[in-house]
Amino acid sequence: METALFETEQFVADCRTAFAGDSTHKAIREVVARAMSEPSAVLKALGEPKRAESQKLFHSDSLTILNVIWAPGMMVMPHDHRMWAVIGIYSGREDNIFWRRIPGASNRIEAAGAQALCERDAVAFGSDVIHSVINPIDRLTGAIHIYGGGDFIAAERSEWDSMTLDEHRLDRVRRQREFEEANARYEASLRAVHSQDA
Repeated sequence: METALFETEQFVADCRTAFAGDSTHKAIREVVARAMSEPSAVLKALGEPKRAESQKLFHSDSLTILNVIWAPGMMVMPHDHRMWAVIGIYSGREDNIFWRRIPGASNRIEAAGAQALCERDAVAFGSDVIHSVINPIDRLTGAIHIYGGGDFIAAERSEWDSMTLDEHRLDRVRRQREFEEANARYEASLRAVHSQDA
């Protein structure tokens, strides 16, 4: 059986067309679900993940499409988006913990649920979702993340401290450092495996 073709430029164009026709997440989720139904085609087009990173595929003041690679064991502290999101997994797995604000203590949160996303999954999150993410497996995870209804790159957003669960402004410099630290751990683990094999 021949694998369907995934073309990044066509996928972006399809997402933009869907968004122009329906600015909610519904039409975009359909586009992502179709793409994730053939994860090997997405993997072939985007390339085998090599390191943790967030690659911009498209960005405007109302729609952002990212190719996000999570390193093994990588964790991202609770954060919000303040716009809807659609996540599609084309390789590996990501586990999401969902959080909610504690009534009467609006800068604090408590766990409210969880969802594991596996290869072929395509899910939508509402604009009020607060979640943390972990890649629980021993290999890189690849996912398409789409954010709509605002400028995801420039938006003022929050994250919550991993220890205290107190809210503060999202620190994009620290987020980038988390990716680099995850890459350093991943590369060290690969070197350790290669030295054992030698």
